[in-house]
Amino acid sequence: MAWVFRKLMEGFAIVDNSTTSSSRTNWGDKVFFNLTRFFALLTLLLLVGIIASLIDGAWPSIKLFGARFLWTGEWNPPMERFGAVIPIYGTLATSLVALVIAVPVSFGIALFLTEMSPPWLRRPLGIAIELLAGIPSIVYGMWGLLVFSPIFAKYVQPFLAATLGKLPLVGSLFEGPPLGIGILCAGVVLAVMTIPFIASVMRDVFEVTPAMLKESAYALGCTTWEVVWNVVLPYTKIGVVGGIMLGLGRALGETMAVTFLIGNMNFFNGFSLFSPGNSIASALANEFAEAESPIYTASLIELGLILFLITMIVLSLSKLLLMRLSAQEGKGT
Repeated sequence: MAWVFRKLMEGFAIVDNSTTSSSRTNWGDKVFFNLTRFFALLTLLLLVGIIASLIDGAWPSIKLFGARFLWTGEWNPPMERFGAVIPIYGTLATSLVALVIAVPVSFGIALFLTEMSPPWLRRPLGIAIELLAGIPSIVYGMWGLLVFSPIFAKYVQPFLAATLGKLPLVGSLFEGPPLGIGILCAGVVLAVMTIPFIASVMRDVFEVTPAMLKESAYALGCTTWEVVWNVVLPYTKIGVVGGIMLGLGRALGETMAVTFLIGNMNFFNGFSLFSPGNSIASALANEFAEAESPIYTASLIELGLILFLITMIVLSLSKLLLMRLSAQEGKGT
């Protein structure tokens, strides 16, 4: 009887311990779930709060100028007449120039590091490229203004004006005196700044491609370009698009380098990339501390709201593109 009683008590103890362990697990899961949900909601609330504060600060400008603020080119603080078309054009133009230059260069760097570089050069070259991302933007701006801009005005701009400037459609983009500083110069330096981000992401996603797929293509007689174009890029297209969007976000919000190089002129001289201009970020950096009247401050805050909306639209479109690519990938399988 004593032996039976002892076995029964041990059974109850096991059931009790398992029940206690299960309750502790459920309690931990609930705490973890609620904690992560709190952080997600906090991020959403911060986003809504930023938008609300920008709208509140920009409301006098929105109420006074309305929608014409988006396509008015006049920026006259003494007369309190403001329009955002010049900063918007400068922001979009410099970012597009940076992407046009940075994407193919980054693709070439990633391709060389993953497919063609000798093993002894792969790691130091990759580290050197990643170190470029750690250089402060003000250093890029000073280098661009003091070193790159004079060389650009003396050699590159005259060459572009003599070649691309003669073409019928794009010729108007390369007209004007070679001043060095301007939208094109700022875009080139932005490209140098965004190359490390895009190249690092491309290299990482290229390395994820299964070696068996590439070796099978090589065994069939494919060249390196054919392997990259037909195997690596289809397998990693989502990551490649994400890296490009990361570089675009970097270019849209850049301040100090663009402030040094774009010229900070609020006069619209056509669509020439040689002419000085302004961007939203550089306008905010240069003029926010000097804004004295309430409508001046509200107009600058509205510029910040426009930059926020541009970035949000770009990121949303990139997310939709990634979702579409993922859906097409699923249909293909």
